Amino acid sequence: MANQTWSTPPMMLNTEVVPELDLPAPEQQRRWTVLLRWLLIVPHLVVLTVLGIIGFFVMVLGWFAALVLGRLPGPVARYLAGLLRYQTRVYAYAMLLVDRYPPFAFDAPDYPVQVELHPAELNRLAVFFRLILLIPAAIVQSLVTSGWYAVSFVVWLIALVLGRMPQPLFEATAATARFAMRFSAYVTMLTAAYPKRLFGDESLAVVERRSASRPLMLSGAAKALVVLFLVLGAVSSAVSSTVQTGDNGTTVNTNAPGYAAPR
Repeated sequence: MANQTWSTPPMMLNTEVVPELDLPAPEQQRRWTVLLRWLLIVPHLVVLTVLGIIGFFVMVLGWFAALVLGRLPGPVARYLAGLLRYQTRVYAYAMLLVDRYPPFAFDAPDYPVQVELHPAELNRLAVFFRLILLIPAAIVQSLVTSGWYAVSFVVWLIALVLGRMPQPLFEATAATARFAMRFSAYVTMLTAAYPKRLFGDESLAVVERRSASRPLMLSGAAKALVVLFLVLGAVSSAVSSTVQTGDNGTTVNTNAPGYAAPR
């Protein structure tokens, strides 16, 4: 899939063209790679950490530039777009959506996981208030990804036993990965389109199918799994908040003068 040139993004009448994620249909996976999956991605996580630190400063620079230009400068956009594609490939591999090991590269046209971005002029007001506007999407993205990771051991165990991802689980995981990708694209100003369609693309059912996730059609079971991810993410967040509140609470000194033990 050809990558877009970002030096001079074309004017688009419809700036609500969301980024697309192309995934292959679930296939048989090698059990030994499933068994060692989270160990195998460690080198990529180290590289992503370093690139992400650089990306933060590039994104800040891009934010100021977008306020003036109404778009990201070419070098900034190319770096952030490359980082997003690389990150998405690694996460898709970690989430057992593909079995092929991802390359250490921004551009990998032969890899089965692809991200398509649509250059567009940015609304300067939306850029200025980007941190506020992304809060609702950030909550949804945090809940659904936290919920997926809460059941990640079960997902891993199923894939290890079967040697593949069952279709409903694949669809729900793909929906989670796609929403996370769209959220990152919005945060980094690579798109003007707000993250959407966590529950699939029913309205796009007549669109020609480009891949297993484009359009992404979720079965009833897959939608139920996405709801489960959201609920588990909320529960996990509530438990974490409760634990932090307890850790920050006041400790009673039983040796203090005047302290009387409860009867």
